[in-house]
Amino acid sequence: QLQVVESGGGLVQSGGSLRLSCAASGFSVDYYNIGWFRQVPGKEREGVSCMSATSDGRTAYADSVKGRFTISRDNTKNTAYLQMNSLEPEDTGVYICAADFRDVCAPGIGVKGDEYETWGQGTQVTVSS
Repeated sequence: QLQVVESGGGLVQSGGSLRLSCAASGFSVDYYNIGWFRQVPGKEREGVSCMSATSDGRTAYADSVKGRFTISRDNTKNTAYLQMNSLEPEDTGVYICAADFRDVCAPGIGVKGDEYETWGQGTQVTVSS
């Protein structure tokens, strides 16, 4: 059974940082595309960042988080991460990790790809003013 479990969310003041973790089981993050999404209150779910398999080495970011967020993986720990710096109240939402063996984080798709095969339950991130 393929599964991802997010952790690391919490309450942080504007300008602060958080690192979200996406622990994988049943597959290796090394070979999978990983996406981070956020469900913002009152808005549609949006792609925040994604990365292709390690061998491809592609990353993509939503314009709103470029320069502030960094997606990465630790294959030894079989965990993906989203480092979030310079957080803003607009970053508030439930952050969801997703995984897929297919190239869903691909040129021309990037963070707009949302048809991942495996989804986590999310972790709440709240950024106060």
